[in-house]
Amino acid sequence: MSSNSKSKPRTTRTQSSPTPFKPGTHIEISSDDVGFRGSWYLGKIVRRVSSKDPTKFWVEYSNLFSDEAGNDPLQEILNANQLRPTAPREKEREFKFGEEVDAFYNDGWWEGTITDVKNDGKFSVYFRSSKEQIEFGKEDLRLHREWICGEWKPPLEVEEEEDNKKLSTKSKTEEMPDKGADEKVLGKRKEPDEALPEVKFSKGTVVEVSSDEDGFKGAWFAAKIIEPAGDRKYLIEYESLRTDDDKEFLREEIDTLHIRPPPPETVMVDSFNRLDEVDAAYNDCWWVGVISKVLSNSRYIVYFRESNEELQFEHSDLRLHQDWIDGKWIAASRGLKS
Repeated sequence: MSSNSKSKPRTTRTQSSPTPFKPGTHIEISSDDVGFRGSWYLGKIVRRVSSKDPTKFWVEYSNLFSDEAGNDPLQEILNANQLRPTAPREKEREFKFGEEVDAFYNDGWWEGTITDVKNDGKFSVYFRSSKEQIEFGKEDLRLHREWICGEWKPPLEVEEEEDNKKLSTKSKTEEMPDKGADEKVLGKRKEPDEALPEVKFSKGTVVEVSSDEDGFKGAWFAAKIIEPAGDRKYLIEYESLRTDDDKEFLREEIDTLHIRPPPPETVMVDSFNRLDEVDAAYNDCWWVGVISKVLSNSRYIVYFRESNEELQFEHSDLRLHQDWIDGKWIAASRGLKS
């Protein structure tokens, strides 16, 4: 996609402060590499790279290795905004349809949404980043939480906090199921258990289009279908993005994994709650975020996990987030009432 034809969120947002880490601290590590966005891997701090730069750390992964034999733990130098403390987790929890969860898969925690509760106690989880749907047992799930300004949102229940303090001092690798040595090298993933059906669009259909391009992850642009463009691709025309010479609206070929119908407007709310997952209208498109603070006069602070930034919005610029999964719209569970 042509990045000079799109406008990504400006850096005027308030960024969350980096968390100071000491050598030996157990952490979770994110990646900006294609195919690994939305995942968190267990690791620990080896040391700060330089005393003059508090934002870079040498880290060592717990479950990823630099060799095929699995003897040498992978080490990398990463920015502080890619690191966070190990996420808290309830001892027992009944998961529900539509909840945002992290699923332990291929040696890391992957963010997804529960799309089906099976009779055998398993759960179907849809992963927005890869457009895959896979079944998990509850032992491989935890409620999804965001590390925002030095706090976990949503927090653990009060009775769980003391137990979590004890757990956070140990490596979480003891709790994780063994996935096999063949999956312990960075970059290897299983095939999904369920293939999602292809959705066909007719000429002139109004759609929304996403991008995996850096700086636009989590954004959906309004467009319309011009014509099919080969196997699982369509030529689309954006409603608000124009060519570099500004003479006409921008057209691109997009694969069906990045095209969906506009979400229905039937999910309307008088006010949003803290931790509601929303889409925010900004720079000619919708950006996926989370309500981090409810202000007065129908104003909200929205946190964007992809850029680790916050921005203020009016109620009219927000809508409850929904995911297009297996040909159906699935609304995320609501957050906490004030």
